[in-house]
Amino acid sequence: MQKRMGEAVARVARKVNDTVENKTDSLDLANCKLMTFPVGIYKAMRSVTEGIHHISLANNELKSLTSRFVTTFSQLRELNLSGNYLHRLPEEVTSLLHLRAINLSRNRFRHFPEPLAAVTTLETIDLEENEITEVPVEKLATMASLQSLNLRANPVGPEVRLLVRPLVPFDLLLSPEEPVPKA
Repeated sequence: MQKRMGEAVARVARKVNDTVENKTDSLDLANCKLMTFPVGIYKAMRSVTEGIHHISLANNELKSLTSRFVTTFSQLRELNLSGNYLHRLPEEVTSLLHLRAINLSRNRFRHFPEPLAAVTTLETIDLEENEITEVPVEKLATMASLQSLNLRANPVGPEVRLLVRPLVPFDLLLSPEEPVPKA
């Protein structure tokens, strides 16, 4: 087990070094078995954080995202957090003034992450395969940039199904309704 942990740490270090050395605008730490965002990465990347526009932390074991992460990578345009154990986002997400797309599919959200409604630049929100039952319809309707909201495979209430254009100016993706079994 220690050997596998050591390999995972080495893989994360290589990916971080590649991003820093090549000054790329992306950091891909998907499938790294991360339970938290490693604090050492903040220091290792301090010279390039402003240039990071895309981060993938997909398919890890993250239970939360810290406000430090959000404020450090303030220039993010795309954030992929799919396949984790997240159930809420820090309020500081509202400070991501350039964020256009966020993927939160396959997590543990029971409620729509309210801070997202304040991110005016968001064009795409993917919340497929969570446990969301209610959606702040009024807030979402005011999001001028929002083009697509994916709520497939969520137990959303019937009132969400009534949202159609022109009531909401974006594509709302839902799973087909289950047929009512006949008695």
